[in-house]
Amino acid sequence: FCLMAAPGKVAAFRLPPLPTIGEIIKLFRLKALKQLSQNFLLDLRLTDKIVKQAGELKNAHVCEVGPGPGGITRSILSAGVEQLLLIEKDARFIPGLQMLSEAAPGKVRIVHGDILTYKMEKAFPKHLKKNWEDEPPDIHIIGNLPFSVSTPLIIKWLENVSKRDGPFTYGRTQMTLTFQKEVGERLTANPGSNQRSRLSIMAQHLCTVENCFIIPGQAFVPKPEVDVAVVHFTPLVQPKIQQPFELVEKVVRSVFQFRRKYCFRGIETLFPENGRLKRTEQLMRTADVDPTLRPFQLSMSQFRNLCNAYRTMCDEDPSLFVFSYREELRQKKRTGSLLGSTGQPEQAKDENQL
Repeated sequence: FCLMAAPGKVAAFRLPPLPTIGEIIKLFRLKALKQLSQNFLLDLRLTDKIVKQAGELKNAHVCEVGPGPGGITRSILSAGVEQLLLIEKDARFIPGLQMLSEAAPGKVRIVHGDILTYKMEKAFPKHLKKNWEDEPPDIHIIGNLPFSVSTPLIIKWLENVSKRDGPFTYGRTQMTLTFQKEVGERLTANPGSNQRSRLSIMAQHLCTVENCFIIPGQAFVPKPEVDVAVVHFTPLVQPKIQQPFELVEKVVRSVFQFRRKYCFRGIETLFPENGRLKRTEQLMRTADVDPTLRPFQLSMSQFRNLCNAYRTMCDEDPSLFVFSYREELRQKKRTGSLLGSTGQPEQAKDENQL
């Protein structure tokens, strides 16, 4: 319900008195499941702080991923949102979330489903859509993600950003999400940092990524072995690498396959054995990249040059893009086994390095 407001003032939304999150957990006998990497955040000051990082939520439409017992959910509702969509995979949490829904009539929609398969392009009203070049729409995604799903989910959403589909059908939808501290550091790592990785490039070439603050592990129940980072994403109007997502990911993944070796070692894996050295030299010369740099030393512009040069080579020879280094190793290993090749142990060693 809404409190009555003085004339001329907008009524502020307030949740009625409710059981605490701890009481909800006891009431419905909820227990965090280790196999689902669940950790509950009970401190409402911290959930308020997470929600504050999302920006101005008054009258906004919000999707919360994995609300669990509903700590962040309460903070989102208290921010005065217009509509809140809750996507929860674990059926045990639905009754507690329904209690919250009844306390905020007409504001909450609960979906019992998996965020990895849920069709986000139909999640919000069509009138909220904005052009990509405009300011971000009044839509936010917020979530305290289970560690097991956080990395595959952000890769999926980054692909959605690249293709402007899923939750980004509506424009440059902002996201405020939790990750293991180490993953948060990778997402925001600069060139030369030991944390610089495939995730750094894929996130930063598509979004402004901000590591907002760290939540100590002891704030969660049960306490995880690591601290947790709160990360905010705003999609860029223009990606820093203007190539298809699959091509960028293939180049970046190849470069980081041997992150401690010179970068040319990973780039070699983009090409079949026949002509590998010549093509690697051609790519690096066209991209103007020093082959003796380590992968984590490469700048975004160097990755852009590599992707653009690789795209040109793929346009000239379409079979290049479908080439798989792993598959080539498997074939060699299989052939070596059949022929009793002495080269087999070395090939197996190469495969293990991957």
